[in-house]
Amino acid sequence: MQPFNDFDLSDFWENSAYARTSYVDAEVTPALIASVERELGFRLPAAYVALMQTQNGGMPTRACFPTTEATSWAKDHIAITGIFGIGRDKPHALLGQLGSKFMQAEWGYPTFGICICDCPSAGHDMVMLDYRACGPKGEPAVVHVDQEHAYRVTFLAPNFESFVRGLVPESDYDNSKEELEAALQMIDQSAFSVPLAKLIEASSAPREMESSLRGLLHAVAVEKGYFALHADVRSCLVYDVLFDLYATSHRVKQTEAFLDAYPKLIALSGGINTGGHAPAFVASWMKKRVKAGKLVEHKGGYVLEAAHRVAVMKKLGKFAREKR
Repeated sequence: MQPFNDFDLSDFWENSAYARTSYVDAEVTPALIASVERELGFRLPAAYVALMQTQNGGMPTRACFPTTEATSWAKDHIAITGIFGIGRDKPHALLGQLGSKFMQAEWGYPTFGICICDCPSAGHDMVMLDYRACGPKGEPAVVHVDQEHAYRVTFLAPNFESFVRGLVPESDYDNSKEELEAALQMIDQSAFSVPLAKLIEASSAPREMESSLRGLLHAVAVEKGYFALHADVRSCLVYDVLFDLYATSHRVKQTEAFLDAYPKLIALSGGINTGGHAPAFVASWMKKRVKAGKLVEHKGGYVLEAAHRVAVMKKLGKFAREKR
C-alpha cells in the first residue's frame, strides 16, 4: 500500500517565505535520494520519501506530537519547527548547513540515525529516525532527543508515517501562559548557582548586579515565552555580563577557559537554570566578540574591551528589577 494512501496532505505544509527560503529544497529525484542515502549511511523510509515528493522539506501546519512523558518542551507533547528535505542546498535540508550531519558533528546528537526535524528550542532538542533496532536499511522508529538532558531519547512513533499522521495543531496545547509564569517565578525566586553567586558577591555593587541580572533574565523569558539562552541580542548580553563577572575574578588566558566555566554559572546549575546549554551558542558569541574587537587581551588575559564594557553595564542597568 502506498504511504499516506488515505491521508489528506493537501494542507500539510505551511506556505511562508521563511519555509521556502530555509527548508524547501529542489525536486526529489532517484539520483538525489541515492546520493543522500550514501552520504548519510542509512536508507530513507518510503513514507519520508513520499512526503518529500509532495514538497521537499518545509514547515508543517500541524507541528505538535503527543507524548506520554514529559520532555524539555512540555509535560505531554513535543513541538517541531520544520521537516528537513532531501538535499544539500537549503540550510534545513538533511545535508544542509544546519542539517543532520551538522547537528551530530557540532551539537553532539547521536549517530544511530538521522536528524529529520528541528524544534523551536533552536538546537536544544531534535526529532530523529532511530535505526538501532532495524539496522541502516530497515524501517526506523521516530524518537525525540533531548540535548538539555544528556541527549535523553523519548520514543514517539514506530515509523515515519505514524509520526506524520499523529501530528496535531499547536492550538491543542496552549500552555504558553503557564510555562511563562513558571519561568518568571523561577527567575524571581530561585537562587543563582553557587559559582555565580560568589562572582556577584565579589562585584563592586552586588545588590545592584543581582537585581539587574534577574531583570535581564526576566526580559529574556518574556521575549521568548520561556527561559532559554540562544543567539538573540539579550542572550548575548547575558553572556557578556557572565564573562565580565568571571574575568573580574579569574584570569581568562584562553577563551576556552570561559566555555568550560560557563555551564557552572547558569545553564547546568540548580536554582535559576535553562536545563542545559548548547556550547555552540556561547562559542559563536565569543568568536563574534573577538572578531569585533569587543573581547580583547589585556595583561595576559581576555577582558571585555573598555568601551564595550561600559555599554554592557549601561544596558544591564536598564533591567534592574525596580526599574521594570
